[in-house]
Amino acid sequence: MKQLDYSLFVEQIRRWRYALLALLVLALPGCTDNDAFIERIKEDGKLVVVTRNAPTTYYEGRDGATGFEYDLVSAFAGQLGVEVELVVRDNPGEILAMIAAGEADIAAAGLTRTRQRQERVLFSHSYQDVTQQVVCRRGGAQPSQVEDLLGLSIEVPADTSYVEQLNKLQQDYPELSWQVHPEHNTEYLLEKVWQRELDCTIGDSNIVAVNQRYMPELSVRFDISEPQQLAWALPPQAQGLQQALNNWLEMVRDNGQLQALVNKYYGFIDVFDYVNTRVFQRKVKTVLPKYQALFEEAAKKHEIDWALLAAQAYQESHWDRRARSPTGVRGIMMLTLPTAREVGIKSRLDAKQSIFGGARYLADLRSRLPEEITEPDRTWIALAAYNVGMGHVYDARNLARELGSNPDLWHDFREVLPLLSQKKYYKDLRYGYARGSEPVRYVQRIRNYHDMLLQTLKDE
Repeated sequence: MKQLDYSLFVEQIRRWRYALLALLVLALPGCTDNDAFIERIKEDGKLVVVTRNAPTTYYEGRDGATGFEYDLVSAFAGQLGVEVELVVRDNPGEILAMIAAGEADIAAAGLTRTRQRQERVLFSHSYQDVTQQVVCRRGGAQPSQVEDLLGLSIEVPADTSYVEQLNKLQQDYPELSWQVHPEHNTEYLLEKVWQRELDCTIGDSNIVAVNQRYMPELSVRFDISEPQQLAWALPPQAQGLQQALNNWLEMVRDNGQLQALVNKYYGFIDVFDYVNTRVFQRKVKTVLPKYQALFEEAAKKHEIDWALLAAQAYQESHWDRRARSPTGVRGIMMLTLPTAREVGIKSRLDAKQSIFGGARYLADLRSRLPEEITEPDRTWIALAAYNVGMGHVYDARNLARELGSNPDLWHDFREVLPLLSQKKYYKDLRYGYARGSEPVRYVQRIRNYHDMLLQTLKDE
């Protein structure tokens, strides 16, 4: 008798376990009233999900809807064989109220599972651990413990777990004070700190990590809580759905699908921000010559300034043809897979294909803008669309008109884009929330690299 390969045996057992868990997810509906909840979802063919419009939950990216919570809940809906129907709310209190009233099936909104909240709604098993962090700006306030927060200007969003934690701390530190805002979310307050309009705020570690990628001056001073669990909230009567969800979460945790999603959105290292002038000038001499002919050829084909295309590529990847990020963009021009397919390239890591694909994509975006936009504004706005997506550019143009600004001038347009991150503006826009400050900085950095490159070539 041949000896059984132990590793293959273990792998087979794992596969049987996953199959059994999948069957449990689908087989839960039965004869009890609790199971009627999930039966109704299947009959309707949709899972109603309330979420936040934010980079850690759900937002419209370059290629459509994306976000950690969105991807995760879409996978669960796919397991049930139904579609996702999203309902977007910004305030955690409003989100939990909808769930408590049974107006949505699941709240996938980056909610911390707290004792107070568990008195109102059901929660799934945890899918991610986070820690509440005190965030200030480098060069600003430097608290290292709770006592150091006394006297600082601190703001937090209303109805959040941050408020619960601060209330607990205030029992030991009666002089601790803060402002609560019903309209401002964590992302907006982090930006206020970054803009030096606020000393500090509180944020969950996952939200802070994402925002530091775009605002690297944000500095975590210390943790203000023990690790806490993020979980999905469900109506009090949804025990059947809760069990199905818990079985599914166990399955995706065991098979690595959950960890892969965490790595996609949070496993990045901030390597594309704040490159000093010496490094850029050195790479102009040592790296650019390898690709200059390709930039010139692609730019000529699509009627783009080759030096500007090269500057954009440097902003995207530092001219690294193997560059890749956990969010799925790759190559010198950091193209997403759907964009690569759209412009007809097979390998994003092939330098020529990436450069020609990026040039074509930028040219396509520029051609989609209204004829009344003239150069150089046309190119600056097209670059912004390359970064944030054309849908958000259209939203910003409409908003500019409403505010009396000229949507055809980059000077006016760049003042409007940051407003896309403020609820009072984005709540009525078709594509919703966007980190509007990022495309402004993106275009400015490209223009800076472009000017530096032209000067360096001139000197040579």
